[in-house]
Amino acid sequence: MKDKILFVVTSHEEKGNTGEKTGYFLSEVSHPWKVLTEAGYEIDFVSPKGGNPPVDGFDLTDEENKEFWENEYYHNKISNTMKPSDVKPEQYKAIFYAGGHGAVWDLPNNEDIAAIATKIYEKNGVVAAVCHGPAGLLNIKLSNGKYLIDGKKVNGFSNEEEEIVKLTNVVPFLLEDKLKSQGGVYEKSAPWEIHVTVDQRLITGQNPQSAKAVGEAMKVALSK
Repeated sequence: MKDKILFVVTSHEEKGNTGEKTGYFLSEVSHPWKVLTEAGYEIDFVSPKGGNPPVDGFDLTDEENKEFWENEYYHNKISNTMKPSDVKPEQYKAIFYAGGHGAVWDLPNNEDIAAIATKIYEKNGVVAAVCHGPAGLLNIKLSNGKYLIDGKKVNGFSNEEEEIVKLTNVVPFLLEDKLKSQGGVYEKSAPWEIHVTVDQRLITGQNPQSAKAVGEAMKVALSK
């Protein structure tokens, strides 16, 4: 049996009231997927609603995107994501939250997925996220009542990056601000630079460019 990692993707498909579509960002799944499956891990997928989640950043000129999308086994898996109630947390060594703007709408207040993450983390597992995925970390509480990110180094999509994509007034909150308000010790690089923050078993990446490096940091953390 291969060791397993749980990928979380959003079920939310619209950017506020703009009429623009969103979802999980394909490269934020495919890039870490490639690193982790090549390292011998099996990936499962969960979303708040289960079933076929909306996809954004659909670019098949990206080699990893193409490889992932055309892999029949994994295409079937991501098209049929589990509901949180289907997940057995004890089966997973790590949980990873992919980004895409949809994540800021439906992942922060999903108590069921947060509870799964708590169980994985408290059994010495790794919790990771990239870009807008850290929105899913905001309300994860540990058994001692503290927020997971409280006092830990963390990063995610910056206010500056949100400004550049002109969604500052569309998203329900600015991720950088929210991570800080929950006690996270937020750090960042210039827009679109690769930046991965590792604080023991918590791993976060700033933007889509950081997705592969988050996968690599997870691989290192899981090998310890």
